[in-house]
Amino acid sequence: MGQAIIAAVAADPRLALAGAVERAGHEAVGRARGPPFAPGLTICSNPGPLAHAADVLIDFTAPTALAATLDAACDGKAALVIGTTGLEAQHHAMIDRAARYIAVLQAANTSLGVTLLARMVAQAARALGPDWDIEIAELHHRHKVDAPSGTALALGAAAAAGRGVDLAAVSDRGRDGITGARTPGHIGFAALRGGSAAGDHSVLFAGEGERIELTHRAENRDIFARGALKAAGWIAGRPAGRYTMDAVLGLPPL
Repeated sequence: MGQAIIAAVAADPRLALAGAVERAGHEAVGRARGPPFAPGLTICSNPGPLAHAADVLIDFTAPTALAATLDAACDGKAALVIGTTGLEAQHHAMIDRAARYIAVLQAANTSLGVTLLARMVAQAARALGPDWDIEIAELHHRHKVDAPSGTALALGAAAAAGRGVDLAAVSDRGRDGITGARTPGHIGFAALRGGSAAGDHSVLFAGEGERIELTHRAENRDIFARGALKAAGWIAGRPAGRYTMDAVLGLPPL
């Protein structure tokens, strides 16, 4: 994702790359040469100086790196776009605290298509009601470490919001063995891992005698980079607070 964002910035004359961050000890730390890196690009291991040089930071790292990124953004008064997945309650609490001081946009998926898909899922769940079963399936590359994906969980949250229920109370994951009949009103998840898939997500609405499937397929990571840059351009200069990709597209909150 870092390389995809760097390439997308280089292709957009409206944007300038202030620098990049990698974990300490990574071979890229220092000055990178050759595509997709710009000549003389500095890759550092400390986000602090970068936050003072940039209007917006874009974070696609890991949950363990989020605290340092949030601290740097607050210190440098830089807005922040977070595309990191696998976040838990404590991470969202840290984001809430940072959003008191800076503008933060956190998204499980920065694809504009997925943003619209979530809205469609919420609308379908609201219109069809609990008589229709909802199952969410996702496919990602073999190296992805969290499951279900953050996007799958976001789609589940959209479906739950459409029904006016708490996702945690109706979520079924990892069925195995003699599980018994499906619990009415629950939302199921299935996670597939293999190959180099950038990310496929399907939401199945299954009724008596009919089915509806809403699907998004990511052909490459460039779509996430483009969405993140659109979000960065939108959030630059915004007042402190938490924002979503819905706002970038001018959509009201779910």
